[in-house]
Amino acid sequence: MEADAAHSFSMFALFMQADWVVKSVMLGLLLASVWCWAIIANRIATYARARRDMAAFDRAFASTNSLADLRGEYVDANATGLSAVFLAAMEEWDKSHAQQAATAGGLQSRLEIALDLAVSEQSAALEKRLGFLATIGSAGPFVGLFGTVWGIMNAFTAIASAENTSLAVVAPGIAEALLATALGLLAAIPSVIAYNKLNADAGKLIGRLEAFADRLVALLSRQLDAGKAS
Repeated sequence: MEADAAHSFSMFALFMQADWVVKSVMLGLLLASVWCWAIIANRIATYARARRDMAAFDRAFASTNSLADLRGEYVDANATGLSAVFLAAMEEWDKSHAQQAATAGGLQSRLEIALDLAVSEQSAALEKRLGFLATIGSAGPFVGLFGTVWGIMNAFTAIASAENTSLAVVAPGIAEALLATALGLLAAIPSVIAYNKLNADAGKLIGRLEAFADRLVALLSRQLDAGKAS
C-alpha cells in the first residue's frame, strides 16, 4: 500500500494523472527548458570561438605591414567578427578607388555606412536566439502558474463531485497542479540567469566590433589623406 502511494506521487505518475491541459503545459515547459539549455550551450561555444577569433585577428592586424596582404589571408575564409568588418571596409575601399570616387569626405562616409552594416550583421549573429531565453525567463512562471490554477480548479471540482474533503482526495490533484509551477520555474530560472550573462558577453563582443570599426575608419582615412598629400 505504501509503495502504491509513493508511486502515485512520483513525477511521472502525477503527469499521467493530470488533465490534458496541464499535461500540455508541462510538456511545453519541458521542451522549452531543453531548448533553452541547447541555446545556452550553443551561445557559450559561439562566444568562446568569437573571442578566440577576435584575439587572433587583433594580433594579425597589429603585426601586418600591408592591409592588402592581411585581406588576402582572410578573403577565402569564413569571415566572422573582426575579419568580416575588416573585409567589408576593404571592399568599399576598393570599389571607391576603382570608380575614382575616393574623395576624403565621401569615402569616409561610405566606409562608416559599410562598417555600420557589417557590425549590425555580426551583432545580430551574436545575439541570435537570446530573445527566446528572455521570453521563457519572463513567461515561463506564468505559463506554469496557468497550469497550476487549471489543475487546482479540477482538483476542487473532483472534491465537490466526491463530496469528500480528506487529504487523500485533495493531495493528488494539488500535487500535479503544483508540478506545473515547478516546471515553469525550472525553465525560467536558468533562462533568466543565462540571458543576463550571455547578453553581457554579447555586449562586450559587440563593443569590440564597434571599437575596431572606428579604428579602421581612422586608419583608412589617414592613408587616403597621406596618399593625396604625397
